[in-house]
Amino acid sequence: MEYSEFVSRLKDNYDELKWLYCELYNNDMMAFHYFVDMLRRSWDARKQALRDQDAARARQPDWFRSNRMLGMMLYVDNFAGTLQGVREKLPYLRECGINYLHLMPLLRTVKGRSDGGYAVADFREVQPELGTMADLELLADDCRQAGISLALDFVMNHTSEDHAWAKAARAGDPVARARYFFYKNWDIPNEFEKTVPQVFPTTAPGSFTYLPDCDQIVMTSFYPYQWDLNYANPMVFNDMTENLLFLANRGMDVIRLDAIPYIWKELGTDCRNLPKVHTLARMLRLACEIVCPGVLLLGEVVMEPAKVAPYFGTPEKPECHLLYNVTTMCTTWNCLATRDVRLLHRQLDQLSALPREYSFQNYLRCHDDIGWGLDYAWLEQFLFEEVAHKKFLNDWFTGKWPGSWSRGELYNDDPRLGDARLCGTTASLCGMEVDEELGFRADRMLHAWMLTQSGIPVLYSGDEIAQLNDYSYHDDPDKREDSRWLHRGRFDWSLAEKRKDPKSIQGRIFAALRQLETVRAAQPVFAADASFSAFDTGSNRVLGVCREREGQRLIALFNFSEEPQRLHLAETHKLTDLLTGKPVDLSNIRLLGYEFLWALAEA
Repeated sequence: MEYSEFVSRLKDNYDELKWLYCELYNNDMMAFHYFVDMLRRSWDARKQALRDQDAARARQPDWFRSNRMLGMMLYVDNFAGTLQGVREKLPYLRECGINYLHLMPLLRTVKGRSDGGYAVADFREVQPELGTMADLELLADDCRQAGISLALDFVMNHTSEDHAWAKAARAGDPVARARYFFYKNWDIPNEFEKTVPQVFPTTAPGSFTYLPDCDQIVMTSFYPYQWDLNYANPMVFNDMTENLLFLANRGMDVIRLDAIPYIWKELGTDCRNLPKVHTLARMLRLACEIVCPGVLLLGEVVMEPAKVAPYFGTPEKPECHLLYNVTTMCTTWNCLATRDVRLLHRQLDQLSALPREYSFQNYLRCHDDIGWGLDYAWLEQFLFEEVAHKKFLNDWFTGKWPGSWSRGELYNDDPRLGDARLCGTTASLCGMEVDEELGFRADRMLHAWMLTQSGIPVLYSGDEIAQLNDYSYHDDPDKREDSRWLHRGRFDWSLAEKRKDPKSIQGRIFAALRQLETVRAAQPVFAADASFSAFDTGSNRVLGVCREREGQRLIALFNFSEEPQRLHLAETHKLTDLLTGKPVDLSNIRLLGYEFLWALAEA
């Protein structure tokens, strides 16, 4: 009876899957039949508890779009040492209100050539010091019983040079070399370099690496030890899909598709967001619909909005279930530095025009740097010139700008282009190292703004206790060349112990965030299917957002300035402050510096 479920799902998706596969791989039926058989084997290996969860989620397909969802991302070693340690810390995560846990890369890498875990040497093994694959599966089991969905990164674009495929390719195996982009001279690589932007122009310039031991050149878009996979080879797609399904069968609820825009390469293009990337994404979605329909695909697309939305696919032919809301994140920090919310207002106008089926993962900080991918064409009307504005932002957030209280560091600073990326924890970027009270207010306001957005809000581990920058990475030879370790520091459990002390900054921020999260979870107006829009508040320093759902109307105001703002807004409904329960009069309201308001009107 159960096998009939697989047959039914395969039948429902077979025609489209075959058409896409054969179009992409030139009617290679041998490879396609291997792929279908691999799907069957993956389904056979899926344990009953996961099949039961698939069935439950099929009955409630919007389960992840609830206003009760709250996530956290963390590094296993920094948070609790090992996977077993994370299992022991699940009560703490539940105390934080977490029901969606995103584990940073933990598959096997080689020290000194790991890129923070994104240079995978084996997709079926956990980094030994963190535990084993069995430990990961036990953590997934515990999370499932605790009502916590577990997410894991899947590095699609490349493998480590220490992966078995790469070692065989280096030794001259032609089948293994066909998994990558190998060249005997620089003719073709030089042609690629004419059109392909550099990912890390200062720390890893160029997109190719010469291998003197085998006198070959290999494509390495990110770092020299990360070899790009050739998805024009069906063997690569077949095996990488099987690796993804292997992780899903260990109990992962969400698979993050790392760097998905990069996975298809064509000479004469920028090798970003090419149409065949979407063919691959759609086939991955179909594979999951057949084998593990309860598993979500989270696309990491660090691009401007026009290039992000296509990774949802269409309502009829969806690709990713979730996407990072990266543009809103960096625009938010831009508004904090400029005290000007007009660009964020424009961003909300673009988001509110998207179908409500589209769901984002929202965040203020994550494991990565902040790149200033803003809408400079639109900003020009306000005399914001791109290079000069990026320099201002980086000077502001590194404390170089006069009067700045923010403290961060730059990553991949490129003086030639006047460009750099930013690192730092939320608390330090908000100014808590310089002015604790001001930093607290800014931190709380930004989290309230994140929780107002539609989608899954995700905290970065340590933000719930206002953890500051970890400058000790400068003394670690394995980390000091990568300033992202500034905000990837070890979780300070001694500070976490202060979370119940209302007089400590840890206790204040922990209590403030829990209050916001609890109110959000209790009010249906925060659900992902609510309508939302930005509105003019009469002040460029105050963002106004309206959310509406089934008779509820939320008016949210956010002062992105340290100075008080007086507003005079027209509102006919009676409003109640969701945090204090007091009535609100918007006709004459004064918001203190970095103050915010959630006011609810019942129809």
